[in-house]
Amino acid sequence: MLFSSCGFIREMTPFDQPSNIKNLFICCLWPSRLLRLWTCRRPRTRRNLLVGTACVIYLGFLVSQVGHVLPQHKGGHGKISSRSLQDAAQTPFLGIPLDGTLSPPNFQEPQLGSNGTLLPPNVVYITLRSKRSKPANIRGTVKPKRRKKNAIPLSYGQHFPKATFMGWEEAFAQQPGWATRAASTKGAAIALEARKYQLDEHGHKGMAVRERGHQRPGRISGAVKAQLQPEESNIRIYSESPPSWMSKDDILNMRMLADSPIESIQEVPSQKAVLAVFARGPSTMGTACNQGHCGIVKRPLDMSEVFAFHLDRILGLNRSLPSVSRRSEFFQGGQACPVILWDSSLSPTDNSTHSSVRLTWGQYQQLLKKKCWQNGKVPKAEWGCTEIHHHEWSKMALFDFLLQIYNRLDRNCCGFKPLKEDSCMQQGLKLKCNDQDAVDLTHIVQKRHDQRHLAFIDNKGFFDRNEDNLDFKILQGINEFPASAVSVLRSQRLREKLLQSLFLDKIYWESQGGRKGIEKLIDVIERRSKILLTYINAHGAKVLPMNE
Repeated sequence: MLFSSCGFIREMTPFDQPSNIKNLFICCLWPSRLLRLWTCRRPRTRRNLLVGTACVIYLGFLVSQVGHVLPQHKGGHGKISSRSLQDAAQTPFLGIPLDGTLSPPNFQEPQLGSNGTLLPPNVVYITLRSKRSKPANIRGTVKPKRRKKNAIPLSYGQHFPKATFMGWEEAFAQQPGWATRAASTKGAAIALEARKYQLDEHGHKGMAVRERGHQRPGRISGAVKAQLQPEESNIRIYSESPPSWMSKDDILNMRMLADSPIESIQEVPSQKAVLAVFARGPSTMGTACNQGHCGIVKRPLDMSEVFAFHLDRILGLNRSLPSVSRRSEFFQGGQACPVILWDSSLSPTDNSTHSSVRLTWGQYQQLLKKKCWQNGKVPKAEWGCTEIHHHEWSKMALFDFLLQIYNRLDRNCCGFKPLKEDSCMQQGLKLKCNDQDAVDLTHIVQKRHDQRHLAFIDNKGFFDRNEDNLDFKILQGINEFPASAVSVLRSQRLREKLLQSLFLDKIYWESQGGRKGIEKLIDVIERRSKILLTYINAHGAKVLPMNE
């Protein structure tokens, strides 16, 4: 349809654009007759009436046309092109719920309903995974992945003669109907073979027990010794090198104590422990212990000695003996027990104080004032100095305070409120605090070839003592502290080093409940270290290098 009177030359589709609707209305509303009527002289009131009528007609016509046009445009939104979908996919979502799932966007083609109308597109929810908090990986405590190897399992035939297997096989084969059942089916043969292997295992265990019974007391048979030897070392090092505070000899001694088969055992009543001799070829007990192949196995209650050894190495003191945890059927029914290296170079001690040097508390305080052998000065004879260097007392006091070891410097528990389980309460020593200067120091041990330095033995610590009940008598008279130990306490890395060091001992790590249990012990040491640093600052104590 052409609209020549209004100036339109092209063909118009009905209701194509809003501008076309307007043109159509004008052409219909303003014919030439009405134009002539407008130009002629009419009263103003009649002219206003015509203008109002025209506006009403225009408004009604416009509303009717818009009512027909809107449904078409509304349905037209369902026709979404691929380009519009790409633009929508690139549009960022402001509200993103964090519910722990991640769903990729899935844009689908519009679907038609039952009545032919277009359905709205599916709603896509995009969510993000919440970041998982992981514990810090301590260097050297993550076991590297290894390729699986088709290893042949270790059989009992490698430890026992083959004739024993033949005897059990013949005895089992003599049972009635054994050959018939074995030849009936393949499954029955496999079952009988498994049964024969079980009988072999029980037979070898019984033979080992009988053989152990015929051995002299304290001697362990070779068969049992082979069974006790672990397939994998209980001292685990997964990094290229052990921690820097552990020497090569420390690692060798730890692996010897943790993994070596036990050759013989001997009870040590004075220390409530057992002396274990580890197999190192044909040698007597005395020779093996002199060569460093013996260890003292203590009770499970003394497990804190393993923690004390690692703390001693981290602080740079290097005065305690290597200690590990070990399980054995000969000790405490297979419970984890501490095993401490037997050092034959230690000076002999007496039975009462277990010390190589006899000192009372009063004499000890006088030695601290004289500062014996400090800066290479030879003490005077009237000072009553021993061969022990002055710095050794500072190291021992710091070490004992962190672990609250009272049996060396405060044997009678005069500096704190002990529990009923403490040895001083069981022996009634708490009542003897009136004359403290006469109380003997215990477990003051030197090395035979090095009288200047101490060796820390019997390092049973206590982690259940509150901060308001610490034994500060241990620090009495100490005005100087080792710089190596204080620097570690101030570096805020004590926890990291203890975790890395204690992880080496697999049995100890597991016996304390894994990392969660170890963290609780470290919490106690960290709180005490803060108290010690406060004590050093408050008393104006000096921090000196003591690695002479």
